[in-house]
Amino acid sequence: YFIFFTLFTFDLLHSENGVSPGHTPLGSQSPSLTLHTTFPQGQRRESFLYRSDSDYDMSPKTVSRNSSLVLASLRSVRSNFTILANISAPTVKRSPLGGVCVSPRATLSDQQYQQLALDTLEELDWCLDQLETIQTHRSVSEMASNKFKRMLNRELSHLSEMSRSGNQVSEYISSTFMDKQNEVEIPSPTLKDKPMSHISGVRKLSHSSSLSSASMPRFGVNTDHEDELAKELEDLDKWSFNIFRVAEFSNNRPLSCIMYAIFQERELLKTFRIPVDTFVTYVMTLEDHYHGNVAYHNSLHAADVTQSTHVLLSTPALDAVFTDLEILAALFAAAIHDVDHPGVSNQFLINTNSELALMYNDESVLENHHLAVGFKLLHQENCDIFQNLTKRQRQSLRKLVIDMVLATDMSKHMTLLADLKTMVETKKVTSSGVLLLDHYTERIQVLRNMVHCADLSNPTKPLPLYRQWTERIMEEFFRQGDKERERGMEISAMCDKHTASVEKSQVGFIDYIVHPLWETWADLVHPDAQELLDTLEENREWYLNTMPQSPSPPPDRHLQHDRFQFEITIEDLEQNNHNHIHMRNSSERSGRKAICDNNDEDLMRDSQVEANGEEQNHRPEGPVVTDRLKSSSPGVCTSITAMEDELGG
Repeated sequence: YFIFFTLFTFDLLHSENGVSPGHTPLGSQSPSLTLHTTFPQGQRRESFLYRSDSDYDMSPKTVSRNSSLVLASLRSVRSNFTILANISAPTVKRSPLGGVCVSPRATLSDQQYQQLALDTLEELDWCLDQLETIQTHRSVSEMASNKFKRMLNRELSHLSEMSRSGNQVSEYISSTFMDKQNEVEIPSPTLKDKPMSHISGVRKLSHSSSLSSASMPRFGVNTDHEDELAKELEDLDKWSFNIFRVAEFSNNRPLSCIMYAIFQERELLKTFRIPVDTFVTYVMTLEDHYHGNVAYHNSLHAADVTQSTHVLLSTPALDAVFTDLEILAALFAAAIHDVDHPGVSNQFLINTNSELALMYNDESVLENHHLAVGFKLLHQENCDIFQNLTKRQRQSLRKLVIDMVLATDMSKHMTLLADLKTMVETKKVTSSGVLLLDHYTERIQVLRNMVHCADLSNPTKPLPLYRQWTERIMEEFFRQGDKERERGMEISAMCDKHTASVEKSQVGFIDYIVHPLWETWADLVHPDAQELLDTLEENREWYLNTMPQSPSPPPDRHLQHDRFQFEITIEDLEQNNHNHIHMRNSSERSGRKAICDNNDEDLMRDSQVEANGEEQNHRPEGPVVTDRLKSSSPGVCTSITAMEDELGG
């Protein structure tokens, strides 16, 4: 483990710092170490992390690894010192490389002695120069994170050059998952009568009066569909668990129901002496603080992440790794991780100078707020589920929960991935395949990534579930885009309902974010998560195959720049607004594809950009009107297509 970890570290130092030119001390040359999978994965597609970082790794044919050069030089210095000092050094493992024969001091002439001293000093100076260059204060995972960011930036630059929608997907991934903030004009703050110390969103609710241990429902929630709910909960420990059905049969109380079922199964109520009525009171109060009118970040999502965390905690490779307190903290963190989410991003809150952004200094705004609300609710009547924990247990649990919830800030994704990747490369396992995590730092690192994985687990679920989540997140994005449009703000990437390509966004999301993360997690817990990777690949293929293909650009013609102007009334637009547009190939046209019933206006614009050789601003009154006019009447479609053929598009 140490040897591999050392090589892995040296490779990162090498790619981070490079090698000083013009000096090649004694040392054998070796190829640059590239991150590789720990376990064979057959023919499964690998993520960009496993591609050569050629832009930053120096060719092994020109120089050897920086660390190897430094070590070789230091060995030479040591060897020379024994000669210059005329001492008999003991034989050690760090003998000079290359089998160089060292002459005793007595055999050297004064000129040779002087030259050896100068060469040794020069060698030592070079070593010191290299050591000053190496940034030893930076952790290995930090250097890995920077390397991965460079690699992802290169991938995204290729994606953004392909089309306008590709550029939008690239911008979304970069701004959301790489801790990059857009520079915008922040409005002046508006004065509030409310003190800044007040935690907004916390409401006084009462559930305890109607609850008692004797009258507690079977699954912690009142429902007329107890048998159907019981049937769904039989799959509680499965990754394919259908949380949508649970919401349907639990009277729209999925989080309360899931928390109750998991805590009962794991006997956490008994272990930590949590009164049942107090527990149900808290989880119902918590669920009420999720916004039902938010499309994605609601209690259904919280229940899904909690159940996913429960399954990941049961992974055989993690058997008996975590303490009961750590398990309690992980499930609690998953349950509260998005409470009181307003349905907009951190960047939106920062750009609008919101009170939350001011309170938390623009740093993980929502994640800090979720933590504050989640812990504040414990203070409400009969809600303190940790009342019987010792003071030390409460302190430890709070630290664990804070670490995990802050890790759900998607801008920290690359750092988390680098931490996980570093752990994979140096992991230790027992003879039975269980991970050895001896220190708290190692265990919390896995727990942070576990909740992060659960938060990004939608694409690894069965396709019918994944598609529902996709519809919900896109609806939430579009609502934010509408708010930005109303305020005259620049619309965030993937939030413009007129231009966003859902299929492209999901393929890009999988390729650059979800796949690298789950691929690394699968390496950590091998072979437990292999089926998830298979499902992820199948889902990617589905979205890839449903992605409409852009038509081939028409040949250049001298009239290509000419355009028809159509006069069309608002009534005509409203009448045809319900028509969906679909791209189809017209086999009857030579070298050309007719565009009728197009369902992807963005791809239509991309093809026009490619045909005209220049970027154009989105203008609904132009190509969109044309497409709608085509979709409304086959005759009109044929006429317009014929005219476009005549004019070269």
